[in-house]
Amino acid sequence: MILRNIAAAAAIMVLAACGSKEEPAAHEQAESVDPVVALHALFDEHFERELELNPLRATFIGDNRFNARLAHSYSAEHRAAEEAMDREFLERLLEIDRGQLGYQDQLSYDIFRFDREESLEGNQYPTHLQPLNQFRSMMNFFVQLGSGASAHPFKTVEDYEDWLSRVDDFVINVDQMIANMKEGMQQGIVQPRILMAKVVPQLESQLKDDVTQSAFYKPISYLPEDFSDADRDRLTAAFEDKIADAIIPAYARLNNFLGDEYLAAGRDTVGLYALPNGENWYAYNVRRITTTDMTPDEIHQIGLDEVARIHAEMHSVMEAVGFDGDLKEFFEYVNTDPQFYFDEPEQLIQGYRDMADHVNELAKNLFEIFPKTDFEVRRVEPFREQSASGGSYMAGTPDGSRPGVFYANAYDLSARPNWAMESLYLHEAIPGHHFQIMIQRENEDLPDFRRFGGFTAFSEGWGLYAESLGKEIGVYTDPYQYFGGLNAELWRAIRLVVDTGIHAKGWSRQQVLDYMYANSAVAEARAVSEAERFMAIPGQALAYKVGQLKIRAIRDKAEERLGDSFDVKAFHTQVLKDGAMPLSMLEAKIDRWVDSQLQ
Repeated sequence: MILRNIAAAAAIMVLAACGSKEEPAAHEQAESVDPVVALHALFDEHFERELELNPLRATFIGDNRFNARLAHSYSAEHRAAEEAMDREFLERLLEIDRGQLGYQDQLSYDIFRFDREESLEGNQYPTHLQPLNQFRSMMNFFVQLGSGASAHPFKTVEDYEDWLSRVDDFVINVDQMIANMKEGMQQGIVQPRILMAKVVPQLESQLKDDVTQSAFYKPISYLPEDFSDADRDRLTAAFEDKIADAIIPAYARLNNFLGDEYLAAGRDTVGLYALPNGENWYAYNVRRITTTDMTPDEIHQIGLDEVARIHAEMHSVMEAVGFDGDLKEFFEYVNTDPQFYFDEPEQLIQGYRDMADHVNELAKNLFEIFPKTDFEVRRVEPFREQSASGGSYMAGTPDGSRPGVFYANAYDLSARPNWAMESLYLHEAIPGHHFQIMIQRENEDLPDFRRFGGFTAFSEGWGLYAESLGKEIGVYTDPYQYFGGLNAELWRAIRLVVDTGIHAKGWSRQQVLDYMYANSAVAEARAVSEAERFMAIPGQALAYKVGQLKIRAIRDKAEERLGDSFDVKAFHTQVLKDGAMPLSMLEAKIDRWVDSQLQ
């Protein structure tokens, strides 16, 4: 890192000298700049400016310099600044001779270019006019952030003062969101009414008459003991005032706007196809999220084929446990028999915690590199659990100051069977997201934009691939847990069918639910939350199965080419060590590694 910063400084000094009259002509000066030095100077400058433009990103990677600010992300000025920066850095990148770079720098060059071009292409679609839904909501996220359950630290007096300042930017964002949604109403670009109805109780949960009962008051309840009495009194009063005079009124304004205006203007359709230019918008989402050129129709068919294949594998589990009946009856059995369910939420959470040491030890059978950063299991907070997924992961900081977090959803235990636990743990924790993301972030040889960047198809594809390793690792020894793994994979295959069905083929919400109930062992609470998730974030659900299938195909090809010399630990190292990237680049990288093994 130090060497890279020195190189960046040197490149900036060389480039700054171009304005001197004594210097050679511009083209001669450009030729004298080492392309490697120029490339890393470009990466470092962009990363720094990106953190300044988006302070929360800095907070999440453990850089606290901008903790007193939030970006005004919904403003036209912010969008213009992001677009201008993309154009500037893409133009500067293309001035660097890629052919003079080594392999890793060429890979960084290609990833950086992909990011800029993809971002610029997406600017034609008015995402900012739909800034809120029940699944991805700044309003829910801000509660996590302000309660101390997320990345903003509450350890020093400065941390607390930073938060008070950050609230002011939050209020500006809320009012900008309302303005954007009003513009969306005028243009006919609005969210489905059924989704926004789910936002109302989320907002209302934060409207407290007693500020001490607000989640935003929690940092005051655990003020560090080393704070002086004067600081404690001052911060307590400031937090009470800020919650009462800024935060709660902002939630109330948005809630009133939804109830008085937006819900009535919400649409009855649920797919992106129904919006202006929606067909192209969804096709762009598909390309961006999967990092492929596949069409919605192609992905829909892959989903149908995968559903049929996994159903056939499930019949083997039915035979193993001696179940007498058809697949639908088996789904009914595993969904309703009391042996598959906990009585108390804490039993579910503790069950995940108990897996940690066991699975971490078993992972040594397939892996040779491991993250140093610890992780912990937490229950999804009550205010968002009804609309949250079954599990999610929040990355830690590579310096170890904040662990990774596996959030497990314990809402409605009748929708959380214990046979689903091993596969979900493999996906979110070990060797899934925690493994992949923290190995990437801990690799200081990567440029920072790669260390702290990501591609959904790679990360979620890896998570689902990690689930598929269950038998190889040494879990799924219980047939029902193996069924849980198959059901989780089936669920991702179903996502290919229903996501494309919703957004490209005009499926209704009920059609989606009917397909889920007919083809999987899913309880109503999960089916509803997942169906509405797909409506809220078009295309995101495609990343899992598309990514997994590609990683598995890449592994199969490597095994075929290397034969007996194939080393699964070495293969996993190659997939993980250079971080997330578009799937085509991953395939080319592994092909290159296989070639080197055959020489």
